[in-house]
Parts: sequence; C-alpha cells; structure tokens
Amino acid sequence: MTGSGRFRLDAAARFLQDVANDDGRDAQMEDLDGWVVRRTSMRIESFPRYLEMVDLHTWCSGVGSHWAERRTSIIAESGGRVEASALWVHVDLQTMWPKQLPSTFHEIVGEATAGRKVGSRHLLRGKPEVSDASTEWKMRATDIDALNHMNNAVYWEAVEELVRANGGMKAPVEIVLEHHDAIERGDEVSIRWRIEGDRLYLWHVVNDGRIAAASCVRSLRG
Repeated sequence: MTGSGRFRLDAAARFLQDVANDDGRDAQMEDLDGWVVRRTSMRIESFPRYLEMVDLHTWCSGVGSHWAERRTSIIAESGGRVEASALWVHVDLQTMWPKQLPSTFHEIVGEATAGRKVGSRHLLRGKPEVSDASTEWKMRATDIDALNHMNNAVYWEAVEELVRANGGMKAPVEIVLEHHDAIERGDEVSIRWRIEGDRLYLWHVVNDGRIAAASCVRSLRG
C-alpha cells in the first residue's frame, strides 16, 4: 500500500504472479515453471484500500501456439476492482526460446478458453526520444528471480514511482506494460518517460541501448 492506503501497482503484479502459480499447481499443469510474462494490462476501476480483504479470480482466456492469456479479477470488499490480462509465453528453460504448448495444457484450459485464440505481437512499439526525461534505476539483489532476471513485478515499481512523481493517479485508469527483453543481474538501467495528453509513456532502457520494457498509463477519467 501507499502511505495514503492505496493498493500499489507492483503489489497488484505480485498478486497476479502468486495466483497464477497457485492455479497452475492446483491444476497440476505440465512444465509449470517454463513460463515468462510478455505483457500485462491492468484496468483499475477502483483501488482496493488498506487492510481490506480481496478475492482473486483467475482463468485462462485464450491460447496461441507458444503462449496463453490469463485473466484475473482482484475484487475488494468495499467495491475496489482491478481487471488484469497477462500474456504468458511458454519457454524452454535451457534456451529461453518459445516452446509449443503441451497437449495436456489444452485439455486443462479448453473449457475456459472456449477455443479463443490470442496473438503475441507487441502493442507498444514507440521508442523514447532524446528530449524525454531520464533517471537512473538502481537494481537490487532482491529484484532478481529464479531465472536470474529482474522479476516482472519490479518493473511496476518504476511505473508506480513515475506516476506519483507526475501528479499521481486516480481511477479509473488503464496501464499496459510489455517486456521486450530481459534485464539481467549487472545490467545498468535507466528509465525514460514523457507525457502526452492523458498518457504517461515510460521505458526501461539497458546500458547497451536495448529497450527492456515499455509502459503506458492512460487516465480513463472524464
């Protein structure tokens, strides 16, 4: 939570990770650890508040050849609600290349997906410009996950920081965060951002110029 009691974006991302893991283990999915997040979208209708109980509902809403979409609802007792959609890519943990979904996966999620197909192309294709604001992003040892990459929830910490530094955020709001490349231990990372109307764009940029992630925060008010 923030100091004002608002549910934080990075906390929401960790909730999404945890319930996805719980669901996969409960369903006894094959190759459970071989998944990485390509994109997460959150539509926040109203923020959950400090000490509220929340319910999480998750299901597989679509599949491709090497990926699947998972939707999750976070619903607070006072009416706070976050609707999230995450695109997870199935990978070979030895090579980190995309790997075809196992037949057992389709058997498990077939009823929930009802045959719906989803694509994997990036939605956020823009790049930062020379005039955009920039700040260094200091990576911590605790940010690294079991794949030796910066955990996907940590990217949301930068979104949270930049939103607060640029006037804050009020629901309803929609946020998309896409991973273009992995940030690894030892990488030097900076955050670039710019504001266009009711949208805040930001990028995680690695020292060699790679764009590791792109984000867009869009106000839905008015």
